[in-house]
Amino acid sequence: MAEPRRRIRLLLNDERIECAEVGPDDMLLDFLRTAMGLCGTKEGCAEGDCGACTVLVGRLRFGALSYGSVNACIRPLATVDGCHVVTVEHLAPAPDALHPVQQAMVECHASQCGFCTPGFVMALHALWLRNPAPAREEVRTALQGNLCRCTGYAPIIESAVRAAALGGREADPVLRARDRVLEQLAGMRDGRRVEVERDGARALLPADVDDLADLVLQETDAVLVAGATDVGVWVNKQLRSIAPAICIGHLDDLAVIDREDEMVSIGAAVTYEDARSVLLEAVPALGDYWDRIGGPQIRTMGTVAGNIANGSPIADLPPVLIALGAEVHLRRGSARRIVQLEDYFLAYGRQDIAAGEFLERVRVRIPQPGVLLGFYKVSKRRDEDIASVCAGISMTVDSGTIVRARLAFGGMAEIPARARAAEKACTGGPWTVRTMREAGAALEEDFTPISDWRAAAGYRAAVARNLLVRFHLENAAQDMPVRLEQVP
Repeated sequence: MAEPRRRIRLLLNDERIECAEVGPDDMLLDFLRTAMGLCGTKEGCAEGDCGACTVLVGRLRFGALSYGSVNACIRPLATVDGCHVVTVEHLAPAPDALHPVQQAMVECHASQCGFCTPGFVMALHALWLRNPAPAREEVRTALQGNLCRCTGYAPIIESAVRAAALGGREADPVLRARDRVLEQLAGMRDGRRVEVERDGARALLPADVDDLADLVLQETDAVLVAGATDVGVWVNKQLRSIAPAICIGHLDDLAVIDREDEMVSIGAAVTYEDARSVLLEAVPALGDYWDRIGGPQIRTMGTVAGNIANGSPIADLPPVLIALGAEVHLRRGSARRIVQLEDYFLAYGRQDIAAGEFLERVRVRIPQPGVLLGFYKVSKRRDEDIASVCAGISMTVDSGTIVRARLAFGGMAEIPARARAAEKACTGGPWTVRTMREAGAALEEDFTPISDWRAAAGYRAAVARNLLVRFHLENAAQDMPVRLEQVP
């Protein structure tokens, strides 16, 4: 293998940057503000929740260049090796002009104190690049990851609509430089392992998946970093070092998602955003649920496999994927094994994964036609919040009888788990509300939830019971509305 490269390389706006002293705990936000003097990117929450630190990151994936909004406060600097980072200072098409998104924010009076404004501009710019004329609902979704304490959001939403009327795409600095940036990023790819450090703390970027397997065997105490949406918070809020860190988000071989027979195969570096189109085509019922995973910045960074590998009892995806019969593929060196997702979680903070082993991919079973599905997340805040209770329900009903049920919950125990007593209580019973209530009562045998600041134990238990009833109401033929529609 070639000698490792000892510095990271990136494009920052229109400047090529190389950095040798980079530790795994160094965040992109601090680099932008302190080292580069680009102070338009703000620190609000330092945990990827408020969006004040939003920047764009462009990355080559399978030869194509794509941009997404990310939270710079929880994005390790080492992970933007080979990327194009765009800050708010770069948007103006000329020194005496504003970008259409910025101009629209001015015309619609969408800024008051102004602290959060650059983050909103960058989030709207990411939307503007994808769709210059979005519907209001698309704008609301694009702004899930940005908080404003002053304006309310109506003027900000209006500014996205106004930006479409202003035009100006031909002058956009990102679009205008796209071919040049693609060529520059391609030139940065040298196929070498990257090893950087600061004060003895190392960040490692393997050359390929085989190199990753070797590194994980050698560095058994290393933290694997894919999207960093959790580990960035460990660094900022817990003051916890993640050294040595092995970063994997750049590996194309782990970024593959495709359909294989009756399964969707999702590599360990596939983000929520990358997975969306393929997975939702296979399981359309996941659509509403998927858009409640964080905000766009988190969905751009966070990975499906990472949400599983961290083993959190309140992670969004495990209950849903358990209900769908997912499995995880683990690798240690050249050896591989398959574990059913429901068996991967052993106890709080403990998963069925050995030293030197890593999660290489997740495979999700595509449900057969006619299977009834329900995916639910209950949280204090609708958007970008951690769940109090999550549920995944898969049920087959034949001639009015429940012949098969898979019920999985998060937030109800120390691990995401199937509700086997509730499954038994409803399987073989009639497809009625009464059967769902009986299954809900059986949840007491499956779970003993705790009380914490997100929800009381009694509330969690009541929510879980009621979600089973809601599932029946949504899937049974009846005229009663069960969802509140958002007012335009």
